[in-house]
Amino acid sequence: MESDIEIARSANLRLIQDVALEKLGISADHLEIYGRHKAKVRLNYLKSLEQNDPGKLILVTAITPTPAGEGKTTTTVGLGDALNRIGRRAMICVREPSLGPCFGMKGGAAGGGFAQVVPMEDINLHFTGDMHAIGSANNLLAAMIDNHIYWGNHLDIDLRRVTWRRAVDMNDRSLRGVISSVGGVGNGYPREAGFDITVASEVMAILCLSDSVEDLQRRLNQIVIGYTRDRKPVCAGDIEASGAMTVLLGDALMPNLVQTLENNPAFVHGGPFANIAHGCNSVIATKAALNLSDYVVTEAGFGADLGAEKFFNIKCRKAGLTPAIAVIVATVRALKMHGGVAKEALCKENTKAVIVGCGNLHRHIENVQGYGIPVVVAINRFSSDSESEIDAILSACAENGVEGIEANHWADGGAGAQALAETVVKVLENEPSRFKMLYEDSVSLWEKTRTIARRTYRADDIIADKKIRDRFKQLEDEGYGLFPICMAKTQYSFSTDPNLKNAPTGFSVPVREVRLSGGAEFVVVVCGDVMTMPGLPRVPAANAIRFDEQGKIVGLF
Repeated sequence: MESDIEIARSANLRLIQDVALEKLGISADHLEIYGRHKAKVRLNYLKSLEQNDPGKLILVTAITPTPAGEGKTTTTVGLGDALNRIGRRAMICVREPSLGPCFGMKGGAAGGGFAQVVPMEDINLHFTGDMHAIGSANNLLAAMIDNHIYWGNHLDIDLRRVTWRRAVDMNDRSLRGVISSVGGVGNGYPREAGFDITVASEVMAILCLSDSVEDLQRRLNQIVIGYTRDRKPVCAGDIEASGAMTVLLGDALMPNLVQTLENNPAFVHGGPFANIAHGCNSVIATKAALNLSDYVVTEAGFGADLGAEKFFNIKCRKAGLTPAIAVIVATVRALKMHGGVAKEALCKENTKAVIVGCGNLHRHIENVQGYGIPVVVAINRFSSDSESEIDAILSACAENGVEGIEANHWADGGAGAQALAETVVKVLENEPSRFKMLYEDSVSLWEKTRTIARRTYRADDIIADKKIRDRFKQLEDEGYGLFPICMAKTQYSFSTDPNLKNAPTGFSVPVREVRLSGGAEFVVVVCGDVMTMPGLPRVPAANAIRFDEQGKIVGLF
């Protein structure tokens, strides 16, 4: 069987300017071309597109992920291709991959099989340089903070309370905590510091939530980098860093246009992780796609308890978006794992375990329906799935009052998701969205966090020591009380214990840390043992990646 990279290499790609013109009506004059198959769309052109009747926004989310895989990005691409197959003008909006997972364990984010965005190798590696621009802007700010302190520190920044961290787009656990500026007087003042992976940087969140260059600089200006000795916040604007940061991000703010294997247009732009950030592609790309097409298929990272919750309560809230429908991706394999089956035994039929594991699917359906939007379940089919196991999922869908549709897009591309596309359109035409948020802006930060934990995770409560409670109060006193919450926790469970599968109850959510993202305009609540700088596994994917004798990359999926 062909690998993802072999399938991508055999694709009959069209020149990206031809895709832009024929599918979207965008002439080459409005593009910044990156070779034959990649382009950025200029912001002044996108601004001219704003219309009163944008397309319908379709969110693809998933059950709680497992090592067995769910195929959320693959389903997003397959559904977009299928909508075009049935005569609907559709675009796809997904996130850019991070190099960390590509060389670590999870892999890339360009889809798989015959439902991919291409050129796959470029997208999963350096692409158009957006990740590097974000990391550079992040680290420019860090350098300017230390430089300000070195040359007199007239803002009286407390070295013990510098909160801004550096970033690198690689899994490197050794950089989680470091001591910087060692080596003598000429190197500055030694202090405790650390790195996050670039996708967890606030600069990434800001890029994804900004809707213009002006908004980008405004948000960068608001980044809180630390506190003075009398506990007053200091912002990036106070050290005059936001202008240069904006210049570094100028090209990165333009959305990246590529195509699917079936030559349909796709924006691949922005890449925050949903377990430690808000997990959605850029607002600019999503709004542009809505103005360029009748249907926009986008994804949110990991399970619906993380990605979809943040998509609704952060991205839609901040950008004024109204989702029309949500597609929840489920697989027999993952539901078996939630039903107690070990990964090594997933190829054996076990309908009973699927039925037990459907408790996880049920909870996600119920949660998403709570936002007032219709739901369709996409059963991403694997060759090892039995009819009995598929029927068990379909029965669970029926019990929840939603349609469940088998999809074979991995093997058959858009043709394999045509029934899913037809069902989505049917539901869209018959069930209007009555979208609503989980909580109001005016609710306290503590209560917002508790609401997410109780209503989405089904926790008994949140727990935190006095220092954390005081931090919530401090942020409200500083004027940040109206911000939404960005929960950072493990993606593998509704709880903060990654080993607690299915639909657990009777647990509490421990809050370990509270971080302000003043420019992104949300508050990050770090729960359990989740890390904003992942580590490499015992055998990283990087071990197998190399050039072969013909100069082609091997080992990249």
